[in-house]
Amino acid sequence: MDNELNVTYITFDGHVEVHTYRYLYFVIMFTAYILIICSNSTIVGIIVINKALHEPMYIFIAALLINSVLFSTAIYPKLLIDFLSEKQIISYSGCLFQWFIYYTLASSEFFLLSAMAYDRYVSICKPLQYSTIMRKTTVYIFLILAWVLPACQMSVGPLLIANEKLCYFILKGIICNSTVNTLHCVTSKGQNIYGLIVFVSAVPLPLLFILFTYTRILIITYQSSREVRRKAAQTCLPHLLVLINFSCLSAYDVLVGRLETNVPKTVRLIMSLQMILYHPLFNPIIYGLKMKDIFKHLKRLFSEDKLN
Repeated sequence: MDNELNVTYITFDGHVEVHTYRYLYFVIMFTAYILIICSNSTIVGIIVINKALHEPMYIFIAALLINSVLFSTAIYPKLLIDFLSEKQIISYSGCLFQWFIYYTLASSEFFLLSAMAYDRYVSICKPLQYSTIMRKTTVYIFLILAWVLPACQMSVGPLLIANEKLCYFILKGIICNSTVNTLHCVTSKGQNIYGLIVFVSAVPLPLLFILFTYTRILIITYQSSREVRRKAAQTCLPHLLVLINFSCLSAYDVLVGRLETNVPKTVRLIMSLQMILYHPLFNPIIYGLKMKDIFKHLKRLFSEDKLN
């Protein structure tokens, strides 16, 4: 029974003083989870209710915020249970499933940001063709691809490593991410090659495409009037802030797992929390405050609540 338990279950070793501060951790993370759901859902609700916001840019923003809620829901319930448990464990199959959801939704974020960058590029650089190019059908195709394509890509990874022999049963982290690879006795060449192909298609390629589109926007707006530059900055700056923030956190996540560096446990915990806590809260704050039309409706919503 003990041997079976060791083979089946993985222990999370990324928690710091969890037995001492378990209730504090739980309250903080539960509060954060509620804030993530409420803040993201509020802006999604505003976009859905107001017909004036039924434009491609706002539809993509809504999709990005829904993605943040799904991402958090894949992580937080298990994390909250772990804080209150005597042992922070997960079955190997459950760990692979969490790994799959984690990277599928993270990859979807890059694809959604790419779609948003393309939308801004067409809007600013080809304004006369915008309504023809960015039709509802095009938007729906982009949304479907943003979720289906990463799911198809990431589903192969767990299948390749599901039957790999495990030599280690302690995971240096609080969630199942790229560090899962460190548990295997031997890492196959096929797995490494496929992992590299998926990584390139999911991160650098969308990132290069986004940088290309914003470079083109910058060149066009530089040659235009001050008013055009101001409008371009208003709509593009929030996307760039979200992109930079998410890219930095993603780079850390991938590098720690691949390089197997001995990062101190406290630093590893803080960086893991950045990915699952800071980023899902960062998106609604940026889009709520920086997007003028969304902020206007938010302001109206809260001012009506005060009057009532």
